[in-house]
Amino acid sequence: MAKIPENYLPPKELWPNYVYPDELKPFLKDPTNLADILLDRHIRAGLENQPAIYFGGKVTTYGEVYEAANRLANSLRELGVEKQDRVALRMINCTEALIANFALQKLGAIPVPTSPLWSKDEIGHVFNDAEAKFAFVSFPLLEEAEKAKANLKHTQNFIVIGGNPQEVREKGYLVFGDLVEKGSSERVCEEVSLDDIGVILYTSGTTGFPKGVAHFVKEIIASAYLVNKYVWRLTIGDVLGGSAPVSFAAGYGTFAIIPWFGGASISIMGRFTPEGLMDMIEKTRVTVLTGLPTAYRRLLQFPDFDKYDISSLRMCTSGGDALGVETYKAWLDKTGLPIYEGLGATEMVHLITSNAVNMKPKPGSIGIPIPGYDIKVLDENGNECKPGEIGKLTVVGPTGPVYWKPYEDDERLLKEQKKAVVNGRIRLGDAVYMDEDGYIFFVSRESDMIKSSGYRIGPGEVEEALKKHPAVKDAGVIGSPDPVRGEITKAYIILNEGYEPSEELAREIVESCKEYIAVYKLPRAVSFCDQLPVTPTGKLLRRVLKQWDKENKYPTIRISE
Repeated sequence: MAKIPENYLPPKELWPNYVYPDELKPFLKDPTNLADILLDRHIRAGLENQPAIYFGGKVTTYGEVYEAANRLANSLRELGVEKQDRVALRMINCTEALIANFALQKLGAIPVPTSPLWSKDEIGHVFNDAEAKFAFVSFPLLEEAEKAKANLKHTQNFIVIGGNPQEVREKGYLVFGDLVEKGSSERVCEEVSLDDIGVILYTSGTTGFPKGVAHFVKEIIASAYLVNKYVWRLTIGDVLGGSAPVSFAAGYGTFAIIPWFGGASISIMGRFTPEGLMDMIEKTRVTVLTGLPTAYRRLLQFPDFDKYDISSLRMCTSGGDALGVETYKAWLDKTGLPIYEGLGATEMVHLITSNAVNMKPKPGSIGIPIPGYDIKVLDENGNECKPGEIGKLTVVGPTGPVYWKPYEDDERLLKEQKKAVVNGRIRLGDAVYMDEDGYIFFVSRESDMIKSSGYRIGPGEVEEALKKHPAVKDAGVIGSPDPVRGEITKAYIILNEGYEPSEELAREIVESCKEYIAVYKLPRAVSFCDQLPVTPTGKLLRRVLKQWDKENKYPTIRISE
């Protein structure tokens, strides 16, 4: 593996058992190049005038992306970017982010997508951990990157997108447009091995500093093929739309990898607003909409929803958090379209389950395994659970976690690798159950399961019950230490306008949950708050809620039985 020291990856006996279905063999040929598969082959097929990216009222064709990526790749090569060098992407959604990604793939370099919301400490940690040689940075995100600059050990310079070019040059940084303009248009296509690293995706940091997951070229090809074929089914003329950050794990797979496999177009926006997303669907004729559950809920509450023409939509999908049966039914009633929910993970590149596989969604489930992935639900002893029995989700397939640099100075990552792969099977840390039809239902992260008086309680189910009360805008649930029960269920609640926190209201909200969940699952403590801590992809940070509980950040109201 070019330029990657062996000890940057764990020993192979700790790797997952990768299994590649026969249908992938035509695409898994050595040597290869990701940009050739995702971009260049469409140019050879005559799609240079096909729309590739809709963004900011502009349309960029496949041919224009191809030329800009070649020019940028040639400039990067002159700067010294070589095969398997890591280059960070700290970018807001924009056309340039996709061009940068393809340029790096053309060189056989390794893109390192990073969250636009990370602080200087997280930026410093990830840039240093990945040993990023350069970093593409959107001008609005430059300030926080500059705060981290003094502590960066490997990053030679920032390549800035946007802002005043002269101001950027005066700061000593490189201007993205300059590199594209001066670069040769000669095609770049460095050969890489299927076993070379194609991307390093960092986790959202729900349990501490983000961890780097090295995904090999063959994994990216496999995920692009399987998710496209069995979930979105994108072909030429389709437009995949949404607002997920392109330079973070979930949005990277969604917009930088999978739709390009099918020669489809993407429609992206800089920042989610209900009005902005509805306008994007109408104007760019989005055919497949993908978004977090929170986005669908906000769209359902958008008063001008019916003023927009969304007749182009043929499919809606969701992931990243529990959608909930109520949201599913409300969206179906309003649009006539089901939302095909699925489960993905940074450790798996993208989705591994979906209700879209057989196009027969079960509300509340995360669907069935995408072909190519073998999923089993196991108990504490490693035995397969019966239908309806909660256990640990385990999976084997063509993608999986190989944590980056576990031996350098972080014994924690080696432990994480051993915990993530047991006897070759991947454990994603999710508590789930499978019904008799093979549909999987997400209960909770294993670490978030509440253990109270011998009962195991999934916080998501309690949150959904709480949110049915008209006073509740949002809720987060954790287990709070209790000397008698071990833990009690504690709820952090954000109230809708017109409601004021009170002990009486807390009791009323908890009482209302009896209609939907068993008595032993009811919250025994409630704290009202003005916001909940979430990751950039909208996942609730329960570790922060647990810290709040420990610090007693918000007054706690005890609920007697």
